[in-house]
Amino acid sequence: MATIIGAVTTSHIPAIANAMANKLEETPYWKPFFDGYPPVRKWLNEKKPDVIVLFYNDHGLEFFIDKKPTFAIGVADEYHNSDEGWGIATIPPVTGESELSWHIANSLVEDGFDMTICQEMKVDHGLTVPLSLMWPGNDYGHVKVIPVCINCEQHPMPQPKRCYALGQAIGKAIESFDSDMTVAIFGTGGLSHQLDGEAAGTLNRKFDLECMDKLVACPEELTQYSNLDLVKIGGAQTVELNMWIAMRGVLRGKVTELHCNYHAPISNTGAGLLLLEHEMPE
Repeated sequence: MATIIGAVTTSHIPAIANAMANKLEETPYWKPFFDGYPPVRKWLNEKKPDVIVLFYNDHGLEFFIDKKPTFAIGVADEYHNSDEGWGIATIPPVTGESELSWHIANSLVEDGFDMTICQEMKVDHGLTVPLSLMWPGNDYGHVKVIPVCINCEQHPMPQPKRCYALGQAIGKAIESFDSDMTVAIFGTGGLSHQLDGEAAGTLNRKFDLECMDKLVACPEELTQYSNLDLVKIGGAQTVELNMWIAMRGVLRGKVTELHCNYHAPISNTGAGLLLLEHEMPE
């Protein structure tokens, strides 16, 4: 069976890509954020996962508000980025893993998840920024990526408990795949933030840190929140926590925290980073 070796959570703010492009990593504003990433990069370069299953949300590049699937999975051999209007340079194509993708897609449908299955899809900064952060210089060509897109923009959105269940089903599917490949899971986005409206600029550092702790030790507690709870506690875009919750659902064995970093505000967002090691269940 395929082996899930661990997971990473990270912000995917567009401004991160611009900061890297303009070599601002050592400036006072950005340094506390970027200083958190070398241990994660080191772990990824040492472990060399064959595949990354990456949870993200699309901000309008592939799925606009007129067609917004609750859950979507890519099953392509390659994914392309495109200009989103943020001033971010597009990145080279991302290599897919179609055989495992189709296995996961079939397993999810059998388990009652009515997925939107994409044989072609453009991927936006929700996916590209994390790859650029983990492999600076877009040096990610050696790893294959399976994108899993969760609606965090257009109501109705899936609740945390449903996203956790999705992750559990994906973990089950990966474990049943007849291969010796190694897989790492990325949960992206968040944490607390609101970018528009009367509450623009909202952050909740205390809640963010509590979520990071619970994600390691007691993730089921996070599934007790509703999306409305998350909006009230941390701002409208705090529902991006659902990508982290889905990631944690995949990890069905023993989880050990190897690294943690938090800095706020970065582009009006609480930016968290976790590196989790995973032991496969027996």
